[in-house]
Amino acid sequence: QVQLVESGGGLVQAGDSLRLSCAASGRTLSSYTMSWFRQAPGEAREFVGGISWSSSSTYYADSVKGRFTISRDNAKNTVYLQMNSLKPEDTAVYYCAARPGGTVRRAGDEYNYWGQGTQVTVSS
Repeated sequence: QVQLVESGGGLVQAGDSLRLSCAASGRTLSSYTMSWFRQAPGEAREFVGGISWSSSSTYYADSVKGRFTISRDNAKNTVYLQMNSLKPEDTAVYYCAARPGGTVRRAGDEYNYWGQGTQVTVSS
């Protein structure tokens, strides 16, 4: 069993930066593919980006490409989402998710473990 806890969300202005963290416990994350998803009020959950277990591959949604960066520190059992040049449309609850091994998947159903989410609000 893997427990995931996100942190780092908050209220910022457009153009600001935030770094979200996802800390894992229960098992080492080194063999898990990790991704970030987000869900805005009244919207469906959407894939933001993901990183393979070895950090050799990263994938991003077109809406965040060039602004967001995913990284992981397997020694700390933590995954990060660096968000730069934030826009009001980035406002959402952000979730990290884990799936054993394999490659990054964009469908949330492919993930076994989820955190509780952290709110990011970007004002204009």
